[in-house]
Amino acid sequence: MDRRFIHLSFGLIICTAIAAGAWMNVRLHETTSIDVRGSAKRRIASDFAEWEAVVSSAKKTRVEAYSALKTDIESVRAFLKTNGVPEKEIRVSAAELNELSHEESTVVGDKVLEKKVFDGWQASQHVDVSSNDVPRVERLSREATQLLENGIAITSEPPHYHYTKAGDLKIEMLSEAAHDARTRAERMIDSAGGGAKVGHIETIDTGVVNINAANSTNTSWEGNYDTSSFEKDIITTVRVRFSVRY
Repeated sequence: MDRRFIHLSFGLIICTAIAAGAWMNVRLHETTSIDVRGSAKRRIASDFAEWEAVVSSAKKTRVEAYSALKTDIESVRAFLKTNGVPEKEIRVSAAELNELSHEESTVVGDKVLEKKVFDGWQASQHVDVSSNDVPRVERLSREATQLLENGIAITSEPPHYHYTKAGDLKIEMLSEAAHDARTRAERMIDSAGGGAKVGHIETIDTGVVNINAANSTNTSWEGNYDTSSFEKDIITTVRVRFSVRY
């Protein structure tokens, strides 16, 4: 056999082996990445409540309106204390005074004349209760209408419910959401086959925290903060980019 042919064949074999080895080396060290969203959800019960009511009194003169309002506010304070609300949890705003009037129309010939008729003065004050005793505040918001039976003009607003430990809970839930993201990434890679593995975290972005009424699925880019419900769901999300190694 021609010696030059033998050398050429041997050289081709060596080049092919080098090329294959280089490809294997590149393949073993090739990396890419995968973006995954993870989430965590917790059901919580509010531990702080606020309730507001407006007490008002309408009389012909300012003095009479102020005097009647003062008496009614004292009755409201007594009602709250009788129901176990400590003085430190009660806050009463400064009194507001508004003139009351109505418009009257009078027909004179082919003209309609409008005039403002003075009706008196209305004095009003806001009464706020803030407490960790959530059931008591909830009960007061319903029973305060009993004061109407005593001639007190009171408007009771629905309570606002809060969860004061949301900041600490958010940290725990972000960790859970990141773990959920890795689990999702691993399942996706395993399902795709090919022997790839999820590697280290390249980037991680924390999303907004949505605090919704229980069982609500509302989401917002600014984050929700529901105060109308006693029970709430806290939902956190993260976006994680993992390296993928083959």
